[in-house]
Amino acid sequence: MDVKRIFCIGRNYAGHIKELGNTPDEAFVVFMKPPSCVVPVGMPLTLPRDKGSVHHEAELVVLLTGGGADIAEEAALSHVSHLTLGLDLTLRDLQNRLKGKGNPWELCKAFDHAAPLGEWKPYHGHNLQDLEFTCQVNGELRQHGHTRDMLFPVARQIHILSRTWALRDGDVIYTGTPAGVGPLLPGDRVSLQSAEIGHFEWNCV
Repeated sequence: MDVKRIFCIGRNYAGHIKELGNTPDEAFVVFMKPPSCVVPVGMPLTLPRDKGSVHHEAELVVLLTGGGADIAEEAALSHVSHLTLGLDLTLRDLQNRLKGKGNPWELCKAFDHAAPLGEWKPYHGHNLQDLEFTCQVNGELRQHGHTRDMLFPVARQIHILSRTWALRDGDVIYTGTPAGVGPLLPGDRVSLQSAEIGHFEWNCV
């Protein structure tokens, strides 16, 4: 399935906000990645070698079937077609410098291979706020998330995004990451798993 636009939701789990030393607020944080960031399952995950620490951020990811503008929150999930898990890779040292200067995040979030993406599973009305998922690195548990802990549920994310962008077929939303983010190194094997969605792995090079 072709990915058109990648919307990423930041600061959507209280534990992650706390671990990065950010202050909780009611702001909806969104940034974007180009489709060229996608790394399918089975492809090597090439990490930048000269830009500081590269952190994994495991997330529920949803694929949309259009929807247009000003989608009502109660109708939002009717525009979800598929689910998977993905990684929002972040150049953490660079992000901290960019945040300190009040600059945009594209350099630390939208680099090549910054969006590993699992295989799609059709959405059949699952409760998107009742899904568990994990991230392991070399067999060690790093992240254990539950979507009930989202500050902005998926339906609200779609509603808010549609007030700025007319949502299209092929748009993708990375819905935010729980606590436990950490570094990846060449030679690591990173795994994402959910009983409801599947198990996906990448080898870092």
